[in-house]
Amino acid sequence: MRSAQVVVRASRVITVVKIRGRNTSTMEVAALVALTLLLGALVILVALAVGKRKEELREETEQAAEFAAESSAVKGHASKKPKQEKQRSRKDKPSQHSFSHPLLAASLKGHSGNITCLDFSSNGKYLASCADDRTVRIWSTKDFLEREHKCLRANVELDHATLVRFSPDSRAFITWLANGDAIRIFKMTKKDDGTLNFKSAPEDFPQKHKAPILNIGIAETGKFIMSASTDTTIHIWDLKGDILASINTNQITNSYAAISPCGRFVASCGFTPDVKVWEVCFGKGGEFREVVRAFDLKGHSAGVHAFAFSNDSHKMVTVSKDGTWKLWNTDVEYKKQQDPYLLKTVPCSSSEGSLVALSPDGRVVAVSDGCNVAMYDAASGRLEEELHGVHSMEITDLRFDINGRFLACSGDKAIRVFHNAPGYRASIRDMQDMLKKAQNEAMKQRLQQQIKEAQSALDTVLAAPIE
Repeated sequence: MRSAQVVVRASRVITVVKIRGRNTSTMEVAALVALTLLLGALVILVALAVGKRKEELREETEQAAEFAAESSAVKGHASKKPKQEKQRSRKDKPSQHSFSHPLLAASLKGHSGNITCLDFSSNGKYLASCADDRTVRIWSTKDFLEREHKCLRANVELDHATLVRFSPDSRAFITWLANGDAIRIFKMTKKDDGTLNFKSAPEDFPQKHKAPILNIGIAETGKFIMSASTDTTIHIWDLKGDILASINTNQITNSYAAISPCGRFVASCGFTPDVKVWEVCFGKGGEFREVVRAFDLKGHSAGVHAFAFSNDSHKMVTVSKDGTWKLWNTDVEYKKQQDPYLLKTVPCSSSEGSLVALSPDGRVVAVSDGCNVAMYDAASGRLEEELHGVHSMEITDLRFDINGRFLACSGDKAIRVFHNAPGYRASIRDMQDMLKKAQNEAMKQRLQQQIKEAQSALDTVLAAPIE
């Protein structure tokens, strides 16, 4: 019995020892786990701290490197700037076309694009130019002989003008839009300070041409506007943008078209060897009536490049592919079947795109051939001046001013303005011939005084410093 009790007690002791052992083991494991978690948390925190510091160090390093690179770039740019500017100026130098001539009165520079068209105002005060830089520039003719040539700028919004023409009153101008294929009118108004302000009309003319445009113009009478394209089409418009009439020139292709300075006629030339002239007729009340064929200029053996009128529309000059220019008397009554008659035929250099200009008094003929210009005495046909390499590109326009003092041409980004010395010489010769025929003393004295003044003006021109 006693032994059984001993055994029971022993088993209880063993059980208690086992239980205590289990409890001790569980506590140790829990402590170990807690310690492990604590160490893990510490490791994670340390890792995070180290990682953050590494990131900060990396960012600081990158910033330092970036700053150093920027500093180096600035220093390098500063050190290389003179060299770069020198290289740039050397690079640009070939494109800056230089030209000089004893008759060069001015080189008008202001456009940043190539100039496509010129026009003198009928009051003689302004020269308009347009270029592919989206501007029309208005130059003062009184500044031609000054050192500085200021101009006013009219911006062509969202487009650029390829042609420009003044209105008869010199208070507006019309342009042809390169992308819009339409006419846009600009009004010129004076500000309080005397400068000009430009405002375009609310709407452009409607698109009617189906081929590239050649020329536009406003009649000196102010009654109509003309536009001509290469596909033998000429449109006659009223000032509001409505078409009054359309002309088919039947010349296979048009190469040029223009309105006569008197405002009565519209003429065209092209593939055929003649120039066709129409009269735009209006009633006594100013209403449009019709367009009728007036006369033709026939005599060239090949297509005609271009033509021009004298200021009174009594003479015309033509330049042809046949290598000649011709001077015509157009002061005829075509309704009585009178035909224009040929005054002169002169050999000349011409090529596709050649232009011709006739001085207002009909005394001087100017012909362009590529980058060159030749000036002739109209009466004798004598070659007076040869201007070579006037522009770096083909000449795009060629015009005398309204007073016949200057000849202007465009071709690149500059306008060249020349003294019309051949005009002075021709005027002097004409007055000398008149002096020989003069009968009364008063007439002789007046002619002698005019010859003296013209000779003085010519001497001044020839003695002027080269531009």
